[in-house]
Amino acid sequence: MIELADVHKAFGSNKVLRGVNLTIPKGTSLVVIGGSGTGKSICLKSILGLVTPDSGTITLDGEDVTKADRDSFLARFGMLFQGGALFDSLPVWQNVAFRLLRGSLKRPKDEARAIAIEKLRRVGLKSEVADLFPAELSGGMQKRVGLARAIAAEPEIIFFDEPTTGLDPIMSGVINELIREIVVEMGATAMTITHDMTSVRAIADNVAMLHDGVIQWTGPVAQMDNSGDPYLDQFIRGSADGPIESVR
Repeated sequence: MIELADVHKAFGSNKVLRGVNLTIPKGTSLVVIGGSGTGKSICLKSILGLVTPDSGTITLDGEDVTKADRDSFLARFGMLFQGGALFDSLPVWQNVAFRLLRGSLKRPKDEARAIAIEKLRRVGLKSEVADLFPAELSGGMQKRVGLARAIAAEPEIIFFDEPTTGLDPIMSGVINELIREIVVEMGATAMTITHDMTSVRAIADNVAMLHDGVIQWTGPVAQMDNSGDPYLDQFIRGSADGPIESVR
């Protein structure tokens, strides 16, 4: 469904992507792992058209993403942002229904609110939460609201940027289970960026490791522990010793 072919991107002398090749089949969940600053977020932003690659192609259903109609293209995506990225000045339900209250997906206000409450219930939040403001919620609840917003418009593709950042292990497990359930339930195509190996094992069908601007290894999550790739093995172990240089 999504394909990156020989994608390069540099910022001045900093060559972030050096020829990324990656395929995400429809209805599957891909998790991209790799150290900080390796270009994971740039990959995601390039697919969304927020960053323009210097060379290479990115296609969605065979269509070059740089040539697609922006409104109809972005309407196919949902996004769970790393920090939640909720609007402080809007009540929870308006955060969830943000896309349903404007633009090409606009719905009547009452209908948008009803959808928002339904999605909040889907992620385990009661309807009373709808009229609260983000500052009145815990970090885990804010993450759930972000997830509800990501699925509110029934997107075909959902991106998750570090979905468990800032959460304790128990809440991280809850969010991972919710993500997996919802992706399977919706039949969505998913791409997740994370450092959390627990999330990888809970969410992924396939794993891709980005290192030094290229995909170092990719394959089914079940093959990850026996990949034989020294870069992936070091990353999984979290070891300072190996081909990936650590800052000391």
